[in-house]
Amino acid sequence: MTVHQVAQQGFGNEAATYERSRPGYPPDAVAWLVEHLRLRPGTRCVDLAAGTGKLTRVLQATGTELVAIEPVAGMWGVFREMLPGVPLAAGAAEGLPLVGRCADAVTIAQAFHWFDADRAFSELRRVLRPWGRVGLIWNARDRSVDWVDKAWAIMDTVEKQAPWRDHENWRDSALGTRRGFGEIHEATFHHAQELTHEGLVDRFRGVSHVATLPPGEQKAVLDEVRTLLRTHPATKDQPTLSVPYRVDTYWCERA
Repeated sequence: MTVHQVAQQGFGNEAATYERSRPGYPPDAVAWLVEHLRLRPGTRCVDLAAGTGKLTRVLQATGTELVAIEPVAGMWGVFREMLPGVPLAAGAAEGLPLVGRCADAVTIAQAFHWFDADRAFSELRRVLRPWGRVGLIWNARDRSVDWVDKAWAIMDTVEKQAPWRDHENWRDSALGTRRGFGEIHEATFHHAQELTHEGLVDRFRGVSHVATLPPGEQKAVLDEVRTLLRTHPATKDQPTLSVPYRVDTYWCERA
């Protein structure tokens, strides 16, 4: 099972931080996925790279049969605590521990940028039934607010080699036409996450490239975030902060 080293170590180290500090997904974006993936009682959906189950738990309301796949062992304990009734298996997108044609849908939240896209789509084609669908969703950083842009600029220096750096070009190459799948459909949504100052520091601590830093370097990064929040005119007197996100969603159908 091949998993990017930064993802394996970072998310393994900070699974609890990831759970408490990462945003969920807005109802309108989830509803869009549910509608187009046709999730309902009597269908089976594989939530791939399920993490701590942030998307899995909201999909439960559809009544679809859920199966979660997660490659990072550090995430499993949090997932099982949150969703004890959902089957969970270890596995990576490039080699799924599933028999062929077993799923009506596969969801991938906040994770596809870690995959080898060609190998992952080959596996998705194998495990999906004909006309089964793949749905992808990301909370993407919205840097349209000055203090938010300055905060994420601190991350820019840490994440130089992160797989999502050139998002638009990456999206076109990774989600372009795939053999055995129809066209990619997409929609964009927006929401915000309310956090205290220390909650936002936790949000940065849970970023994989920060979680893997040596302790001294990690402290320096997080202290820089604290200094920004303590001194920026828009944040210094605010007990809670509203962090905006753009939500990118996609689906395509297996031929």
